[in-house]
Amino acid sequence: MSSTTTTTTNNTGTVILGAGIIGVSTAYYLSLSSPQSSSSSEIHLIDPSPTLFWSASGFAGGFLARNWFAPEVSSLGALSFAEHARLASAHDGRRNWSYAPSTSLGYSAVAADKGVKKRGDDWLRSGTSRAEAAPGDQKQKVPVLSVEDLNQKTPAWLRRREGDDVEVIGGEGDAAQLEPERLCRFLLEEAEGRGVKVSKGTEAVEVLRDGEGVVSGVVVRDVKTGEEREVQCSRIIITAGCWSGQVWEKLFGATSETVKRLPVTSLAGYSLVVKSPRWAGAVDGEGCHAVYTSHAFCPEIFSRVGGQIYFAGLNSAAMPLPNVAEGSKVPTEPMQLVKQAARELLGSGKDGEDDLEVVREGLCFRPVTPWGLPIVARVPDEHLGGGIRTSPGAEGGVFLATGHGPWGISMSLGTGIVMSELESRSCRCCSTVLQAVMNSFEDSRRAAGFSRRLLSGR
Repeated sequence: MSSTTTTTTNNTGTVILGAGIIGVSTAYYLSLSSPQSSSSSEIHLIDPSPTLFWSASGFAGGFLARNWFAPEVSSLGALSFAEHARLASAHDGRRNWSYAPSTSLGYSAVAADKGVKKRGDDWLRSGTSRAEAAPGDQKQKVPVLSVEDLNQKTPAWLRRREGDDVEVIGGEGDAAQLEPERLCRFLLEEAEGRGVKVSKGTEAVEVLRDGEGVVSGVVVRDVKTGEEREVQCSRIIITAGCWSGQVWEKLFGATSETVKRLPVTSLAGYSLVVKSPRWAGAVDGEGCHAVYTSHAFCPEIFSRVGGQIYFAGLNSAAMPLPNVAEGSKVPTEPMQLVKQAARELLGSGKDGEDDLEVVREGLCFRPVTPWGLPIVARVPDEHLGGGIRTSPGAEGGVFLATGHGPWGISMSLGTGIVMSELESRSCRCCSTVLQAVMNSFEDSRRAAGFSRRLLSGR
């Protein structure tokens, strides 16, 4: 729903709706490139959850890849991977958010798998591993002749038996590891230090327009008290992850004839963080390991610098999305499956005795699109409907950055950079592709070229 009001015409402020890792990355890079000299150029970061980073931005594994991506987003993936390394070097990321290079392994535990190998090439399909996205020329089967030989080629915290298969699928120059929540808090603190205003427990409920129908702000509401206030802006950026569709519907669903609902759904994922007597953490200069297994639901296991091990891989597309991430309950039954798999793959001795300490259980919701690629774009005014317009060029716009699936952490910094650059120029190049994305799910193959065209400037 939208209303009409009269505001100052020189307002160039920005409202970012959604304070997960994509939102805080966008706020961070905008704050670097857009000094806030007055209230008319303020950056506001708004999220309905009273506590931030409760979902994927806090509970994800934090695995970073350089070149595991589809061609349409390979440039975005490479840009982001390089920026993760640069930011970690500039701000002691190893100490501040456990950034470290990582060696990636594909691991088939024959004894546990009973000879069954369930590997696939589509992360969105149940029972498959995203390790299949690793470039084929990097995969090197490691011949394993004995348990002793296996011990030398795999991390000590992984339970190993004679006959297990190991595949090197990524070296330290192609993969890295970090703790997502700590990176998010660093970006948020830096953005706030540059003047970004953060409102938690607050939702946007209405678009404001000036007398000529141009976006001039949003009405935001305190989710607890119901109190409303106006925030002036000429730019709106939706970075709400799985909740982006709800944000869009609330602001533009009643006006837009072409985009009633964004094609973004939720993929829930369960995770454990554990401590093992066989992993004390990486020493200075030492990297970590990412292990992708073929066991059961294809768990992903990441060792972290500080001595913890992240274990995940059981997913559900059927779990209902809560209104806000905070307070999501972790169901007992699927978590027991995760714990059992952790004991089998990380436990000690030939029978997998449980000597793991559970640090936390997690449930996160990742935003996915039908074609498996993110939406990173300026929305053409014709899709806003109701006569709503935005100021041309860098002065205004409505933007989307969502749908990153399991790659939100890996692509976060690159997406923040791209959004800050999109906001600073007029981007008309993607109108045709975006229209195809929005108007027809059946036309999603055409939409797959969207990010490539965006990043190449065509």
